[in-house]
Amino acid sequence: MNGRKEKVFCIASSGDEKWIYYDNPKRRKSWGLPGEPGPSTAKKNIHASKVMLCIWWDQKGVIYYELLKPSETITGDRYRLQLMRLNRALKEKRPEWDGRHDKVILLHDNARPHVAKPVQKYLEGLNWEILPHPPYSPDIAPSDYHLFRSMQSALIGERFTSYESIANWLNEWIKSKELEFFVRGIRMLPEKWSKVVASNGTYFT
Repeated sequence: MNGRKEKVFCIASSGDEKWIYYDNPKRRKSWGLPGEPGPSTAKKNIHASKVMLCIWWDQKGVIYYELLKPSETITGDRYRLQLMRLNRALKEKRPEWDGRHDKVILLHDNARPHVAKPVQKYLEGLNWEILPHPPYSPDIAPSDYHLFRSMQSALIGERFTSYESIANWLNEWIKSKELEFFVRGIRMLPEKWSKVVASNGTYFT
């Protein structure tokens, strides 16, 4: 490695938590004459049964995730516990990084739980680099532009009957992703980051 240290990107999607719905209807395409309004489509009920996914991953794959129960939400204290579990998972699943004392780069947004005092205090004690996240810039969140986009595409048409069925589907979906999928998502980050910096944080797609 020519004496250069590598850095492992640990991308925290907790900052961009994804709701997984029990019912994921497939939208049907329809054709109409020019000038005629298209058929109305019912919007997803935001209050329908759903569970929240919190997931952390890097270029080698998923490191740790939690699928919250329907009644559970993210708070500063809970996020701190998640980071503690993530730290343990990193040492178990990426021992090569822990043994070489290389830097872990954590990317998460500025959601309230992520900047809570208990979280900030815990992060200060870790040898992690926290990558700044400009406000309103989902463009640099790999979970948004890569992981969740792929997951949402796979969810179309799925109808779950229980929390366990969602958990099983999620496990199988993660297993189905090749290494290159995660590598590609991380490699896109520098380009996305450069665009956001160049545009002073302006939203773009």
